Amino acid sequence: MALSLNKPKLDNLASDIWKSAERLRGKFKSYEYQSVILPIIVIRRLECVLIDWRKQKSAEVRTNRPNLTADEVAKWVKGLELNPKQCPFSNRTDWTLRSVYEEDHALLKDNFLSYINGFSRNVDDIIEHFNYRDTIGLMVKNNRLAPILNQYKELALGPDQLSGLEMGYIYEELLRRFSEQSGDEAGEHFTPREVIRLMVELLDIPIPDRHLSIYDPASGTGGMLSVAKEHLLERAETPEERARVEQFVTVHGQELSPTNYAVCQADLLIKNDRQATVHLGNSLISDDPYSREPGDQWPETKWRFHRMLSNPPFGVTWGGKDGYEKEARKLER
Repeated sequence: MALSLNKPKLDNLASDIWKSAERLRGKFKSYEYQSVILPIIVIRRLECVLIDWRKQKSAEVRTNRPNLTADEVAKWVKGLELNPKQCPFSNRTDWTLRSVYEEDHALLKDNFLSYINGFSRNVDDIIEHFNYRDTIGLMVKNNRLAPILNQYKELALGPDQLSGLEMGYIYEELLRRFSEQSGDEAGEHFTPREVIRLMVELLDIPIPDRHLSIYDPASGTGGMLSVAKEHLLERAETPEERARVEQFVTVHGQELSPTNYAVCQADLLIKNDRQATVHLGNSLISDDPYSREPGDQWPETKWRFHRMLSNPPFGVTWGGKDGYEKEARKLER
């Protein structure tokens, strides 16, 4: 049975988040809003996952080792968290957005950076692609760090409140609004879920009994890849078929925008889909290690995926000296 999205509920949540972006007016340019808002949403969602994981593991440890003190349980859980085999991502500190906000505000920046720097390498990669540390400095300079932390410190963004598909809708609705606010093309980011589902239907993907790969060369925040696999899981009629989808279907993508790439990577981390692979790169050009712009990161395999679906980057410049035509033509050979 297909998962339906409660769009009024999601639109209301997106509007509430959008209001916090509007509070940046006068301190940030409209095109800078997303550099403030999107990372804090991603961090809060990751934090919700970690908090729930810690609660679950703490309960398991107390059941299995009833003689441990509360401090010993916390230490044991922290050891599990820092083991990548036990937890897909971690934070070395005990900070949360709420505890950072509730401490001395004279130390707000230092404590928040301590929290940010405590994340495991895979989350740090996401933060780096958001260029968030520089943004934190601007938030402090413009006296906006405390209000933003206060806004998001308890926002219910965990997977038990919002599914991956629902969170994807929120991300892309916000990206659409940010794009419109700054005068960019909203279509660069957003493809309606109904359109993606139709595309997946047209691909006529069977429930596999062997490896089946799906590729999106302009993956954005990963919506097409997520919907494709979710759609197959919904079509599975038995637990055995569902297990085959989980085992055999792998999704792969490439995205040029560092922000969209970071959102996509965060979503994959939360799903703990270790078979999914998304690269930061431009599918239209060959990769040149001396170029500032990363090119195609799938040079050996780009024509070997079993299925491909995409909303191509129609808005990019094609011809002329600033276009991609010359480089893209090289890939035809």
